[in-house]
Amino acid sequence: MEIASAVASLTESYPATAESIPRARIALSAFAAEAGASCEQQEQVRLVVSEAVTNAVQHAYRERPGDVHVTAMVVSGELWILVADDGVGLCAGSDSAGLGLGLAWMAQFSDGMTLVARSDGGVEVRLRFDLRGADAFGARDSRSRIAGVC
Repeated sequence: MEIASAVASLTESYPATAESIPRARIALSAFAAEAGASCEQQEQVRLVVSEAVTNAVQHAYRERPGDVHVTAMVVSGELWILVADDGVGLCAGSDSAGLGLGLAWMAQFSDGMTLVARSDGGVEVRLRFDLRGADAFGARDSRSRIAGVC
C-alpha cells in the first residue's frame, strides 16, 4: 500500500526536563504506529526519540529553562521525526558522563539521521524511517494497537 504524501503531522513542545522524555517517546511512538510503522520501527522510534530528547534535556540549556520541540510527519512513504531545541547549539568536547552512544544509535536505528545547527540557536535532529511496504496511515487494526502487540 502506498502512503499518501503529508497525510498527517504531530507538533508538540515540552519543557526540557527529564519528565518530558517519556512523554515525547509515547507521543511519537503512537504517531509512528498510526502511520503504519512496523513493530521493529516503533521500537526504533522509541529508542531514537528517547536519545534525542535526552540530549536536548541534558545539554541544550545549561541550567536555564527551555523547551524541546518535536515534529512528526508522513511524507512520500517516509516517517520524518524532528527533535529541536533553542539552546546553546553544538559544543565540541562535551563533558557528558554518558556513554556517548546516543548519536550513533540514532544513526544506526533510523533510515537516515541529520544533525543541524539551527540558524537562531539550538540543534535539530532529523530522523527518517522508510514506511514503504508498511500499512497505510490509520489502516492498522485498532485492536492490535490497544492490546499493545508492539
